[in-house]
Amino acid sequence: MRKHYSPAFKAQVVLELLKGEKTIAQIASEQHVHPTQLNKWKALALKELPKLFTDDHQAKTEITTVHQKELDELYAEIGRLTTHVAWLKKNLVSTLSHAERLGLVEREPTRLPLKTQAELLGLSRASLSTSRNWIEFDFTKGDLMHRCGA
Repeated sequence: MRKHYSPAFKAQVVLELLKGEKTIAQIASEQHVHPTQLNKWKALALKELPKLFTDDHQAKTEITTVHQKELDELYAEIGRLTTHVAWLKKNLVSTLSHAERLGLVEREPTRLPLKTQAELLGLSRASLSTSRNWIEFDFTKGDLMHRCGA
């Protein structure tokens, strides 16, 4: 079975190697890692070390910071919109009659399915299908799907 070492463990061992206080054989024996593997880790660390001080590393850090800021702003916007929708649902249901809320439903194809409109207006889907001003329709798949709230 193959051993897997964490990046933190590898960094600790390479740091110990770079200090030069012990030989590779001593460290390999103490850490139970083959000396060849230690040499590979050390070579990789020395090869990659200069990249820490380049502008590329700084650019990645800046991109990560900007991305995190945008992500935080989007989550804040989602929170605001969720609060707004909850407030509208509560106040719309309490101030408008059932008939008035039925009148707000957009029956032509819109971006909001009928199911969502009914939910937001505090209406049952059954009340949408039984309203009298919705008798005629053609049986195309799109029209039928829309009217089903899909």
